[in-house]
Parts: sequence; C-alpha cells; structure tokens
Amino acid sequence: MSSPTADDGASRRGRGRPTATVDAATARDFGRRLRAWFRRHGRDLPWRLTRDPYRVLVSELMLQQTQVARVVDYYHAFVTRFPTLRHVAEAPPSAVTEAWAGLGYYARARNLHALAREVAAAGGALPAEPAALRALPGIGPYTAGAVASFAFERRAALVDTNVARVLRRAFAPALDPKTGAGQRALWAIAESILPRSGRAAWTHNQALMELGALVCTARARHCTRCPVRAHCATFAAEVPLPARHRSS
Repeated sequence: MSSPTADDGASRRGRGRPTATVDAATARDFGRRLRAWFRRHGRDLPWRLTRDPYRVLVSELMLQQTQVARVVDYYHAFVTRFPTLRHVAEAPPSAVTEAWAGLGYYARARNLHALAREVAAAGGALPAEPAALRALPGIGPYTAGAVASFAFERRAALVDTNVARVLRRAFAPALDPKTGAGQRALWAIAESILPRSGRAAWTHNQALMELGALVCTARARHCTRCPVRAHCATFAAEVPLPARHRSS
C-alpha cells in the first residue's frame, strides 16, 4: 500500500488537510492497474466506439442526470434523426426538444441547439481544447474535459460524480466534495494521475468513470473487486460507509 495524499489518522477522525496531488510512482501504478481492469471489464457502450466529436458531445449531454441504460436508445434515435451538428443547427428548436422527449432536463437540448448554431456560424467544427469548449453554451468543466479526451484524445482531466467518489475515497477521504476547495482539490488530483499521452488518458478517464459506476458505487464499496485498492486510503483505513449508503 503506497502512501495516500491524505493523512490516514486525520481522515478517520474527519479532520486533516488532504493534499491535491499524488506522487508520480503511485499515479503510475494506480493508472496501470486501472486501465488493465477497464480493458477486461469495461462495458461495450456505443459512444465508446466513436471519436466523432458531435456524437461524443451528444452522449455526454444525455448522460448528465440520466442512467446509462436509458440513454442508449435515446442516443441512437437522436443521432439517427440528427446525424451531424449541422443538422441540429438547421433544425427548429422544437424539433430538437421533441427528439429529447422522455430524457428530461430539457435545458440540455436547448443548450445543444444553441451550441450547434454557434459552432455552425463559426465554421462548423467543435474545438478540441477544453478551454475553447467551455466557451460554448451549456459546456461546463466536466463536459469540456470529456469531449476533449474522448473525441480528440487530448490529455484532459475530468471529474464527474463517479470520478469524484473514486478519487476522494482513494486519495482524500477527509475532503468535502461539496465545497469549492474540495472540488478544486479533486480536479488537481485528477490532473496529477493522468497518464502522459492523450491516447492513454482516453482509457484512463473511461476507466475512472466505469470504476465509480460498477465497483466504487455510491451505495456500496465492492473493495474485493477493486483493481486499485492497493492505493486506496479508505480501504486501508477500513472507513465504513454511513448507514444510509450501505447495501441492503
């Protein structure tokens, strides 16, 4: 077990000031184990089979606040009706919202339409860099990192709910992810464990999200199935989950 970034004793008492970096040796071994696990156990999801920036963007917007199982059919139907971002831009807003019907959170559809029109007016291509993506309507830090990583294979960090849970439990159990400081620390940890190449970062980011979805879940920690438990401060300290999050 390598040294985690947070002090174990302080973490168990709910105190301590977790640092926002992971040492290079730990990061390398964590990533190696994580990516090897993903290659064996990652789900075969349609948006993982493409590097089309538009399709990656649609999948990421749909997956916000929505379970994967529900998104799959909607994703196929939406990209069949609107094969490119330009098709979205040229459609009336009501048609885009109609194609989104049933997924809820319709601001996502309205933002996609506004984004498509803005991109079309600027030449029709989504930018590859996170900073440029964040300037577009409805694109926050996570979505910018996801599109940059998954469509363009940029070395870009990303932190969604699943990733935040994995990083906090592994490296900083005392961290409060609901605070601004906690969020900044999680992003710094995510950046510090990224592999050097964008291609490896694609697998790494997908694997972090998958680990949080399948193994290190909100309801239960399936530590015996976790490929990175050797580097997990929570596992080492055997910190129990609050009763309301334990599996029934």
